[in-house]
Amino acid sequence: MIINDDPQGSEQWFKTRCGIPSASNFDKIITTKGVPSKSALKYCYTLAGERITGKKEDTFQSYAMLQGIEREAESRRVYAEKHNVYMQQVGFCTSDDGKYGVSPDALIGGVIPWETKGPTLAVHVEYLLGKKLPTKYFQQCQGALFISGADHGIFTSYYTDMPMLEVVVEPDIPFHRALYSELLRFCDDLDKLTEQLRKG
Repeated sequence: MIINDDPQGSEQWFKTRCGIPSASNFDKIITTKGVPSKSALKYCYTLAGERITGKKEDTFQSYAMLQGIEREAESRRVYAEKHNVYMQQVGFCTSDDGKYGVSPDALIGGVIPWETKGPTLAVHVEYLLGKKLPTKYFQQCQGALFISGADHGIFTSYYTDMPMLEVVVEPDIPFHRALYSELLRFCDDLDKLTEQLRKG
């Protein structure tokens, strides 16, 4: 994994991510069952367009999403103090060949991907009661493990003044094999589509 230190949300971070499949969107490439996602073609179109324009497409952020982003720093501090660990903040980290990447919310020990979510209160309570990785983040967390090569990752859900959900995520090797296969296919299709668009 190649670690990039451009601050997440910065202009350079967006530029680095432009046109590259990201773990936060791996659910658009592959389902939790390891089969191709029906959203893959549209995602491919978006990334090809970004490669041509050189710009990331704007995405809608609701008030709840913005609050979640604000809670990320607090969540990072709470987790670091509780476990007495150093949380390395990084930018967009790519596979060694640079074809796909991930922006972990932190790396513990420079290796272990740490992902946190700051959902609404009701959703956080739902996650606490579930005591496991929410299915909607399976591809993202497994993608981070696949790219980093770490032997485990950490997922947390945080809401101020509430207990923090902490889940140790271990690699799902059969899923990683399927993910690798679909990423190869997707990236090949993306390269061909981009070349087709450039030729006009």
